[in-house]
Amino acid sequence: MVLPVHDVNPTRRTPVVTYLLIAVNVVAFLISPVSRHLVGDSQQASACRQIEFFDKYAAEPKEVLSNHAQPQRRVVLTNGEERFACPAPRPFHKTPFLSVLTAMFLHGGWLHLLGNMLFLYVFGNNVEDRLGRLRYLLFYVFCGYAATYGFSLFQSSSTEALVGASGAIAGVLGAYIVLFPRAKVWSLLTFFFFLPVRLPAWLVLGSWFVLQYLYFRGAGLAQGSGVAYGAHVVGFLVGAALVWRLRNTAQPRGLQPRWGPYARR
Repeated sequence: MVLPVHDVNPTRRTPVVTYLLIAVNVVAFLISPVSRHLVGDSQQASACRQIEFFDKYAAEPKEVLSNHAQPQRRVVLTNGEERFACPAPRPFHKTPFLSVLTAMFLHGGWLHLLGNMLFLYVFGNNVEDRLGRLRYLLFYVFCGYAATYGFSLFQSSSTEALVGASGAIAGVLGAYIVLFPRAKVWSLLTFFFFLPVRLPAWLVLGSWFVLQYLYFRGAGLAQGSGVAYGAHVVGFLVGAALVWRLRNTAQPRGLQPRWGPYARR
């Protein structure tokens, strides 16, 4: 597995939107039940609170495609032979179309959050630099929506919660490989030990996409993993397609990096 940690691709301006997106994702995670366990709470009570939270704010394929919220349901958890009925959920109104947006800023755990934010931090700044801040923000949200709706088409009857920024970030990765295929990316090869290597972006991101596609098709560890690999594939392809016409455009004059061609971030 290749884990990118830094790219050698200087920017012309501070990536304000990328930093803001990272901050919003972190704050949303910290205030969500996933990161908070109240003193005295049982494991079952904590799980019930998380389920109710995701029912309210996460996207569900069946709801997304019909734009009709499913009836609220009482959940029964099982742990071996033990059964635990969650309290009846508090009434709430849900708009499935808007839940796609809120789901982009929710994560299922610390590793889920940190992995997504690492990829956004490494690759988002250059895409923002090329597109401009407003276009980049719209691009990010559009890719997130496209990834969720695309995945929902493959799982049209599913009522499982979809959370995470990975669909939108996959769009950013697709844009990066089109715009900066030869940029160098410092990465860690994680085969029994961590070996730092400097690889071209097309190899790092291309191998990532191939892996997501194979998992999506049911190869290897994808089965039963609970990861929406289809959303990654759709987001990546949509992001690459949206910026394809920009791939050969030169950087605007007067906005070249001020610190020279060998600078690193």
